[in-house]
Amino acid sequence: MTRPELRISSDAFRANIAAVRDRIAPSTLMLVLKDDAYGHGLRWAVETAVQAGVAWFGSYDIRSGLQVRRIAGGEVRIFAWATSSDDEIDEALARDIDLGVGTIEYLRRVIARAAVLGARARVHLKIDTGLHRNGVLPEDWPAAVAEARAAEQRGHIELDGIWSHIAEASDAEDDEAQVAFLDAVRVAGESGAAPAFVHLTASAASWWRPELRGTVSRIGAFCYGIRSADGPELDGIRPVASLSALVEDIVDGDAVISIGSFDGLPSTLSGMPVGTPAGSRTLSTIGHTTSVVEAWPGMAVGDEVILFGAGDSGEVGATTLAERIGTVGEEILTRLSPRVRRIVLA
Repeated sequence: MTRPELRISSDAFRANIAAVRDRIAPSTLMLVLKDDAYGHGLRWAVETAVQAGVAWFGSYDIRSGLQVRRIAGGEVRIFAWATSSDDEIDEALARDIDLGVGTIEYLRRVIARAAVLGARARVHLKIDTGLHRNGVLPEDWPAAVAEARAAEQRGHIELDGIWSHIAEASDAEDDEAQVAFLDAVRVAGESGAAPAFVHLTASAASWWRPELRGTVSRIGAFCYGIRSADGPELDGIRPVASLSALVEDIVDGDAVISIGSFDGLPSTLSGMPVGTPAGSRTLSTIGHTTSVVEAWPGMAVGDEVILFGAGDSGEVGATTLAERIGTVGEEILTRLSPRVRRIVLA
């Protein structure tokens, strides 16, 4: 059986990066790489982005950040924001990784490890602006900043950034989050040098709410051409990846293609439109290792079917599929199994 392929366009990725950077300027793009670069492959994403001039990467955890450092070298900045073990902190300090710190307890551990190693940690302190996804509570913020400043004076850390996550649930809630964020930035600035990097927004808010952007914008999905669930299409942004499978048999007049639920494509997506040489057709059945697509004129074994992509053959994008099952577009990509061959195109 022929393996399905996830085809990844480097040209589309570079074009998306350029479009995003133009959109958010003068804010600096931090390219987010979580979940193996949203299922596209970490090495490919980092190497291509460095060639495109990206200088900031968001790796989520330190382990991924260390991989980025090995691939990209020492010139780029890497931000890892997951709370980590002391051993991981030591590795981050040795490889010059910026640390996102969302609790006073974690701040104290970073300071302690920096003191033991004689290192100077670059810290981005996180304020909870209402999402409650980690972050120092506003009532604890002055004390956290005071501890950070004291450690800075001792040479153990640099308070290099202030950051947060927002819910992106409504403009009103995001406005309230910005008020809390700017107040936290003000408090930090009153206690010493203003941090050089302030970042509040991820993909959607960075794109549509310029007034919320800081000096840095953390953007992942949009750079890969994955729009927000229930969000509009993005001008100048194109899906980077397309998933294809070949017709391997014709049964009862319909096409049997070489992809199934074991490849990570859930059976609840049956009924979706896919792309064929004759345009859009319906994926009627998803089995374990094969699936069935309704017939088209002249179909033959070896024909290619596009499960998702840019729409050139009548297929829909990953986010449109995700909306059918109540999730987000990146999950469609990240749940693909290793059996799906990754092919990098120019």
